[in-house]
Amino acid sequence: MSALKTLLLNQHEISQLLPMDAAIAAVTEAYKAFNQNMVAQPPIVSIEIPEHNGEIDIKASYSKAIGVIAVKTAVGFWNNPQTYGLPTGLAVIILFDAKNGFPLCIMDGNLITSFRTGAAGGVSAKVLARENSEIVGVIGAGNQARMQVMALTRVVPVKTVKVWSPIAEERTAYRRDMEASLGLEIVTCEDPQSAVSGSDIVVTATPGRKPIVSAKWISPGTHIIAIGADMPGKQELDAKIFPRAKVVADSIQQCIERGETQNAIRSGSIVTENIYAEIGQILLGQKAGRENDQEITLFDSTGLSVQDIATAAKVYQQAVTAGYGTKIELF
Repeated sequence: MSALKTLLLNQHEISQLLPMDAAIAAVTEAYKAFNQNMVAQPPIVSIEIPEHNGEIDIKASYSKAIGVIAVKTAVGFWNNPQTYGLPTGLAVIILFDAKNGFPLCIMDGNLITSFRTGAAGGVSAKVLARENSEIVGVIGAGNQARMQVMALTRVVPVKTVKVWSPIAEERTAYRRDMEASLGLEIVTCEDPQSAVSGSDIVVTATPGRKPIVSAKWISPGTHIIAIGADMPGKQELDAKIFPRAKVVADSIQQCIERGETQNAIRSGSIVTENIYAEIGQILLGQKAGRENDQEITLFDSTGLSVQDIATAAKVYQQAVTAGYGTKIELF
């Protein structure tokens, strides 16, 4: 019998170990490692479960820099709240020691996914948004509409957030929650154009499958963070935005298959060669970020497993040091 034990970490414990600044630092290093060929990351496996109105995505990666393998299962079952009293999204992350495959930790993946996805937008804003960006327009009022703004407040001087969601109650709840948690001015908008027009940074964070944001609403100097489109068929942006923008992907291959970029390529608005860079190339100094205040920049974030592994590994290390979690003997 092995003397090694596996650590279990629940969501509350992770919340004590994961400030947004730490997530931003972890995601920054993850993007760099991805473009330094320090990561083995196979394609995402997606399984649709239509008879139960759900889906599951399986993301895995091996980070040579950290010496850890991670596997994340993330599900979306849209009947959960009404039928089972469960959240729509549920995720679990398992970390394995890359030297021997031993499962070091089994942890809640929901909070880590929320933080690392929010952090991605913040990382992009550091190199692609104007430094004096104060107004953020948010399309959507769910979890990522909150997390993106939380991360943005860590990197640019956000003062006002304009939010639109098709559901009035969600807009009201967003304003109440975000004013209380971040102390920002929150303006609820009756239509998406009001949220987008005049914003320095535009965040799209919905499960939309048709364009919401028109190219006509985007002013020179805007930075767009495209979060919602993360699988084939999803879309939030007018494809005509792409020819006007400096387009940056987390992974070019993944974005042309699953991200907002898929729609721009399918429509013929751009070709793959028009994608300027991957975010890791900019962070490594291989390519420039924003070069002037008139550029429209667009970050297409589909989510990389290496973001999970870097963030989860940081949480695991802190948990071990601080004595958090429960140890179990699996073998």
